Amino acid sequence: MALIAAIYALAGVAGWLLFDWLTMQAMQPIAALLLADVLATIVVWAFGLLYENVSVYDPYWSVFPPIAFLLWAFHTGVWSVPVILLLVASWYWGWRLTRNWAITFKGIGHEDWRYTKYRDRHPLVFHVINLFGLNMMPTLVVFAAMLPGLKLMANSQQLTATQTIICVFGCIVCLASATIQLIADKQSHDFRAAHPGQVCNVGLWKHGRHPNYFGEIQFWWGIWIMYASLNGIDMYIGGAIAMTALFLGISIPLMEKRQLANKPGYAEYRKQTRMLI
Repeated sequence: MALIAAIYALAGVAGWLLFDWLTMQAMQPIAALLLADVLATIVVWAFGLLYENVSVYDPYWSVFPPIAFLLWAFHTGVWSVPVILLLVASWYWGWRLTRNWAITFKGIGHEDWRYTKYRDRHPLVFHVINLFGLNMMPTLVVFAAMLPGLKLMANSQQLTATQTIICVFGCIVCLASATIQLIADKQSHDFRAAHPGQVCNVGLWKHGRHPNYFGEIQFWWGIWIMYASLNGIDMYIGGAIAMTALFLGISIPLMEKRQLANKPGYAEYRKQTRMLI
């Protein structure tokens, strides 16, 4: 844990210094933040190479957004109601996801099965897959999904009553999403401890095969709803769409294939239970 914390502190400092330098060169702040995000990802990726473990990157998904949103609020100097709501939602979500990572963390020597599969199946091009597919692509998708929040935090206009209601609703969606994930985590951990090797089909898992992924997708739509309360529907909806496509097109199919191969009862569970809800 201390080693991971040190790696992320180093990545954060590198990103912050680059952001500070680029903004002094009159670069657009959002572009500077993107490049800082990319540099921080490269630092984490480099340590993943050093320890031969792509899972060094795993906490990045949940650590970067809340910290970036908080620093962005200080950068813009806007502390409106939407900004406070966004910070509350993102820090609650980040706490939940980082907590789940910490609970399942098995040490620097343990690598997630997804990464090991790519390492074994594509040894010649694995480092290319590692940098661009397993590290950089999630970073860019998360950044795209963050853009509505970043744009929201740069807007200091007064909200109408309707805008306030929609913005609060978006925050509620975010909080509910993280709570769904929190409950799903506990139900899954408890079930696996009591019934190792069996298909978890209790609680939220009885109503959807992937309630944790459902919560993750819904969280980023909540961020967009908060942004849309002030700006309507525009190109920034693309981040939430990209996040949805990532889970529906990559994360869920990978998990489904693994479950079908490893758990005999999963095929029947799949017939009886919807994918998300």
